[in-house]
Amino acid sequence: MLPREYLRENAARLAAEMPERFGGSGLDEYAALERERREAVTRLEEKRRRRNELSATKGRPSPEAIAETRALKEEIQELERRTEEVEKLLRATEEIVPNVPQESVPRGKDETANRVERTWGEPPKFDFTPQAHWDLGPALGILDFERGAKIAGARFTVLNGAAARMSRALIQFFLDIHTQEHGYREVLPPFLVNAESLFSTGNLPKFEADLFRTREGYYLIPTAEVPVTNLHRDEILEGRGLPIRYAAYTPCFRSEAGAAGRDTRGMIRQHQFDKVEMVMFTRPEDSNAAHEELTGHAEALLRRLGLPYRVVVLSTGDLGFSSAKTYDIEVWLPGVNAYKEISSCSNFESFQARRGQIRFRRAEGEKPEYVHTLNGSGLPVGRTLVAILENYQRADGSVAVPEALRPYMGGLAEIRAS
Repeated sequence: MLPREYLRENAARLAAEMPERFGGSGLDEYAALERERREAVTRLEEKRRRRNELSATKGRPSPEAIAETRALKEEIQELERRTEEVEKLLRATEEIVPNVPQESVPRGKDETANRVERTWGEPPKFDFTPQAHWDLGPALGILDFERGAKIAGARFTVLNGAAARMSRALIQFFLDIHTQEHGYREVLPPFLVNAESLFSTGNLPKFEADLFRTREGYYLIPTAEVPVTNLHRDEILEGRGLPIRYAAYTPCFRSEAGAAGRDTRGMIRQHQFDKVEMVMFTRPEDSNAAHEELTGHAEALLRRLGLPYRVVVLSTGDLGFSSAKTYDIEVWLPGVNAYKEISSCSNFESFQARRGQIRFRRAEGEKPEYVHTLNGSGLPVGRTLVAILENYQRADGSVAVPEALRPYMGGLAEIRAS
């Protein structure tokens, strides 16, 4: 959430300069509403002061004073009603206004304006036509889309044998690297959260359609970012303890309400998937460097696995709601002859911290400040498995297991149809 004083001074400018980002967020009317609220509060204070003056007058009030007191009562009630109404409108607007992009974020209306920052690795060259994972996996007997659909519906998959084992191995591999080499503390949070937690990270109220809600009012988490960020909601942290780094494995659940027609085949876009997430809390002056570091931690996993990728910075029109800057890491998939997102690493600055009241003190007795929060996928299990199957496939339909992953799979070097 953005500070009210900032919106008061910049609402009109933001709406005019970045319609691709702030169009439809209510900023066009925000300045007028805020001006009306302040004027109503000023008039309300004047009317209350006049009422108090009349009440303090000694002796029997004159008919004129009685009439003025009655009129003041009605005027005060109306001003109170309107002030409360405008305050609700302002608050509702503030809750759906996205974060302000950093200066380094490219301007543009959608993903076509995203900028490639760097690439790593060469896409493999095959002397045969590479298969997509939705053909390769069933042929190996390790991905079962039909039974997944039978059990639950579209966008659910059953993993068998080596695929199930590889998923478990990837989770352990990711967590080991993050905790033993990158300095993260492992945490296993709840997989159900309340509405307050989702508001804090920016998922509510704007994106409720993308969530699964239980009858009891809990929500299935769309990512570990939600429960892990909320570990410190309504807390004041010690400045000397920053940065704080967490890594968490969780299943994730998304309705994909806004993703109609995109990546509907195979395992790229599922309603349920496993992921290891990185979350960081930093001082404001350290968050940009932390963003680069966190993104590098996700890249390191792909390099260990020998998977070609590129890093893309998202444009103002493609940037997530809470983010001030986001790097998408896209892995090469030979089966579709394209790069596909495998990790999203974002700096939210103080946006989430304001919503969740996550603050820190630089020293004892000093005024609390908002921390900066960051998070990144490190990595999603299903998409990484897909990338391994497609990049390590062979002409005979078998798949080599990346060398870095073999110790986690009992030394298994290849996957063959059984």
